[in-house]
Amino acid sequence: MTPLDAPPPLRLTTLTDCGGCAAKLGADLLADALSGLGAEATLEAPGNLIAGLDPPDDAAVYRVSDDLAIIGTLDFFPPLVDDPRTFGEIAAANALSDVFAMGGRVLFALSIAAFPEELPRDVLAAIFEGASSKVREAGGTLAGGHTIRDPEPKYGLAVVGAAHPDKLLRKGGAKPGDVLVLTKRLGTGVLVSAARGDRTSDADLATAIEQMLTLNRAASDVLVARGLRAATDVTGFGLLGHGLEMARASGTRFVFEAAALPVLPGALELAAAGVETGGAAHNRRFVAADLELGEGVDLAQVTLAHDPQTSGGLLAAVPADEVGSIVDALSDAGVQAWRVGSVTEGSGLRLS
Repeated sequence: MTPLDAPPPLRLTTLTDCGGCAAKLGADLLADALSGLGAEATLEAPGNLIAGLDPPDDAAVYRVSDDLAIIGTLDFFPPLVDDPRTFGEIAAANALSDVFAMGGRVLFALSIAAFPEELPRDVLAAIFEGASSKVREAGGTLAGGHTIRDPEPKYGLAVVGAAHPDKLLRKGGAKPGDVLVLTKRLGTGVLVSAARGDRTSDADLATAIEQMLTLNRAASDVLVARGLRAATDVTGFGLLGHGLEMARASGTRFVFEAAALPVLPGALELAAAGVETGGAAHNRRFVAADLELGEGVDLAQVTLAHDPQTSGGLLAAVPADEVGSIVDALSDAGVQAWRVGSVTEGSGLRLS
């Protein structure tokens, strides 16, 4: 029995203003900050740097030999759930995703942690244990890390992976006529944001958490095995933000069908009620000049297309004559996939 004077359980989300990928610096601000840096970095970079800042991709990739490239990435953020172990697992799944988005396998990871000194030891241990279990599930090892003091807790990973240099998934490579396929539902941002105000049902939040805990490993393996080369993962910049990055890298136009977008239970209703994260406002500004909205598109669907996703799915450009067999292969691997749009000639985005 719990003593009457026992302190209430610690809620990690009360220590932060926002959590998950909604805490990312906005895509609009980041683009301005990095303006010009990519070209300068490329002039100094060795020729074996396959992916870096120019053009930007999901991770850095360095060619070691004709059949081996090393992938490096990192990601961290404040808590978006209260359970410490679940927070560690979600943060790890999100960080690991960039290796899978490049078509790689995970070798090892290092913790990036910032915690208040007064955070209980068992809370810290649970976060680390959750992350370690998710790295093992990804096929790698949590090999160490670095921790600093910070009033607001934050956790994530630096991840090292490997891939064949000629079998990478890249943001570029989409071609007119391709079909756009997405492997996870949208809405984690609005659901987590609403949960802070107790506006999300326990069942809907649990479904969102289950999705965020799901690795993109199986989806990545299928795409690489089937010879695809154009993909990214949908995270903090939202579906439209990451779609715009792919469209620009490919020199094409991405057309999304609003009614075809898969949505987590409860997310559409919350979006219709006006729930939106602060990160979504940055995402709207990032794509505004390149986005054409079709007539009659539901504003709640527009919100979800901008919604920052944490540990979101892979967005892939698939040749039209292969989309059926690839969706079937994804299903056989336990991965749901939805046709959400198409690639056309031109530039920018359309949500119709």
